[in-house]
Amino acid sequence: MKQMTLKKLAIGLGIAIALLLGVVLAGPSIVQAKESKQQVVEKVSTLRGTIANDVAVAEDLVVQEDTGSKALAAAIAVGLAAAAGAIAMGIAIAKSAEGISRQPEAEGSIRTTLMLGLVFIETAIIYALIVAILIIFVM
Repeated sequence: MKQMTLKKLAIGLGIAIALLLGVVLAGPSIVQAKESKQQVVEKVSTLRGTIANDVAVAEDLVVQEDTGSKALAAAIAVGLAAAAGAIAMGIAIAKSAEGISRQPEAEGSIRTTLMLGLVFIETAIIYALIVAILIIFVM
Protein backbone atom coordinates (compact mmCIF):
# COMPACT_ATOMS: atom_id res chain seq x y z
CA MET A 1 0.00 0.00 0.00
CA LYS A 2 2.81 2.38 0.90
CA GLN A 3 4.59 1.53 -2.35
CA MET A 4 1.54 2.70 -4.29
CA THR A 5 1.44 5.99 -2.40
CA LEU A 6 5.17 6.46 -2.88
CA LYS A 7 4.75 5.73 -6.59
CA LYS A 8 1.99 8.32 -6.81
CA LEU A 9 4.14 10.87 -5.01
CA ALA A 10 7.10 10.08 -7.28
CA ILE A 11 4.92 10.48 -10.38
CA GLY A 12 3.61 13.81 -9.07
CA LEU A 13 7.13 15.04 -8.39
CA GLY A 14 8.24 13.86 -11.84
CA ILE A 15 5.42 15.82 -13.45
CA ALA A 16 6.36 18.86 -11.37
CA ILE A 17 10.00 18.62 -12.45
CA ALA A 18 8.96 18.15 -16.08
CA LEU A 19 6.81 21.28 -15.87
CA LEU A 20 9.68 23.23 -14.36
CA LEU A 21 12.03 22.05 -17.11
CA GLY A 22 9.43 22.98 -19.69
CA VAL A 23 9.20 26.47 -18.24
CA VAL A 24 12.98 26.83 -18.18
CA LEU A 25 13.35 25.58 -21.74
CA ALA A 26 10.44 27.67 -22.99
CA GLY A 27 11.85 30.78 -21.30
CA PRO A 28 13.92 32.00 -24.28
CA SER A 29 11.01 31.59 -26.69
CA ILE A 30 8.82 33.55 -24.31
CA VAL A 31 11.37 36.35 -24.27
CA GLN A 32 11.56 36.24 -28.06
CA ALA A 33 7.83 36.75 -28.13
CA LYS A 34 8.62 40.27 -26.87
CA GLU A 35 7.33 39.76 -23.39
CA SER A 36 9.10 41.68 -20.73
CA LYS A 37 11.41 39.98 -18.31
CA GLN A 38 9.07 40.88 -15.47
CA GLN A 39 6.17 39.05 -17.17
CA VAL A 40 8.34 35.96 -17.63
CA VAL A 41 9.36 36.03 -13.97
CA GLU A 42 5.73 36.37 -12.92
CA LYS A 43 4.69 33.42 -15.10
CA VAL A 44 7.51 31.24 -13.77
CA SER A 45 6.70 32.12 -10.16
CA THR A 46 3.01 31.41 -10.81
CA LEU A 47 3.87 28.02 -12.29
CA ARG A 48 6.18 27.27 -9.37
CA GLY A 49 3.39 28.16 -6.97
CA THR A 50 1.00 25.93 -8.87
CA ILE A 51 3.48 23.06 -8.83
CA ALA A 52 4.11 23.52 -5.11
CA ASN A 53 0.36 23.54 -4.55
CA ASP A 54 -0.03 20.34 -6.62
CA VAL A 55 2.70 18.63 -4.61
CA ALA A 56 1.03 19.71 -1.36
CA VAL A 57 -2.30 18.35 -2.58
CA ALA A 58 -0.63 15.05 -3.57
CA GLU A 59 0.97 14.77 -0.12
CA ASP A 60 -2.41 15.45 1.50
CA LEU A 61 -3.96 12.69 -0.61
CA VAL A 62 -1.23 10.28 0.47
CA VAL A 63 -1.86 11.14 4.13
CA GLN A 64 -5.63 10.76 3.67
CA GLU A 65 -5.21 7.40 1.95
CA ASP A 66 -2.91 6.21 4.74
CA THR A 67 -5.40 7.38 7.37
CA GLY A 68 -8.19 5.49 5.62
CA SER A 69 -6.10 2.32 5.65
CA LYS A 70 -5.45 2.71 9.34
CA ALA A 71 -9.14 3.24 10.06
CA LEU A 72 -10.04 0.17 8.02
CA ALA A 73 -7.44 -1.96 9.82
CA ALA A 74 -8.65 -0.75 13.21
CA ALA A 75 -12.28 -1.41 12.31
CA ILE A 76 -11.49 -4.94 11.15
CA ALA A 77 -9.48 -5.68 14.31
CA VAL A 78 -12.20 -4.46 16.68
CA GLY A 79 -14.98 -6.04 14.62
CA LEU A 80 -13.37 -9.47 14.55
CA ALA A 81 -12.54 -9.34 18.26
CA ALA A 82 -16.07 -8.24 19.17
CA ALA A 83 -17.68 -10.90 16.97
CA ALA A 84 -15.45 -13.67 18.31
CA GLY A 85 -16.02 -12.44 21.87
CA ALA A 86 -19.78 -12.36 21.41
CA ILE A 87 -19.80 -15.92 20.07
CA ALA A 88 -17.57 -17.12 22.91
CA MET A 89 -19.74 -15.40 25.52
CA GLY A 90 -22.89 -16.91 24.04
CA ILE A 91 -21.40 -20.40 24.11
CA ALA A 92 -20.16 -19.93 27.69
CA ILE A 93 -23.52 -18.70 28.93
CA ALA A 94 -25.36 -21.52 27.16
CA LYS A 95 -23.05 -24.16 28.65
CA SER A 96 -23.31 -22.67 32.13
CA ALA A 97 -27.11 -22.60 31.93
CA GLU A 98 -27.02 -26.22 30.79
CA GLY A 99 -24.69 -27.14 33.65
CA ILE A 100 -26.86 -25.39 36.22
CA SER A 101 -29.96 -27.15 34.91
CA ARG A 102 -28.21 -30.53 35.23
CA GLN A 103 -26.71 -29.83 38.66
CA PRO A 104 -28.62 -27.09 40.49
CA GLU A 105 -26.55 -27.67 43.64
CA ALA A 106 -23.37 -26.52 41.79
CA GLU A 107 -24.93 -23.21 40.74
CA GLY A 108 -22.55 -21.06 42.81
CA SER A 109 -19.35 -22.54 41.48
CA ILE A 110 -20.67 -22.62 37.90
CA ARG A 111 -21.70 -18.96 38.12
CA THR A 112 -18.30 -17.98 39.55
CA THR A 113 -16.47 -19.82 36.80
CA LEU A 114 -18.78 -18.29 34.20
CA MET A 115 -18.16 -14.75 35.42
CA LEU A 116 -14.39 -15.31 35.47
CA GLY A 117 -14.50 -16.65 31.91
CA LEU A 118 -16.64 -13.73 30.70
CA VAL A 119 -14.19 -11.27 32.24
CA PHE A 120 -11.29 -12.91 30.39
CA ILE A 121 -13.20 -12.83 27.10
CA GLU A 122 -14.11 -9.17 27.58
CA THR A 123 -10.47 -8.37 28.43
CA ALA A 124 -9.39 -9.81 25.08
CA ILE A 125 -11.90 -7.53 23.32
CA ILE A 126 -10.61 -4.50 25.23
CA TYR A 127 -7.05 -5.41 24.23
CA ALA A 128 -8.18 -5.47 20.60
CA LEU A 129 -9.69 -2.00 21.09
CA ILE A 130 -6.40 -0.72 22.53
CA VAL A 131 -4.50 -2.19 19.57
CA ALA A 132 -6.93 -0.49 17.19
CA ILE A 133 -6.38 2.85 18.92
CA LEU A 134 -2.62 2.33 18.65
CA ILE A 135 -2.99 1.53 14.94
CA ILE A 136 -4.86 4.79 14.36
CA PHE A 137 -2.81 7.19 16.46
CA VAL A 138 0.71 5.72 16.74
CA MET A 139 1.45 3.86 13.52
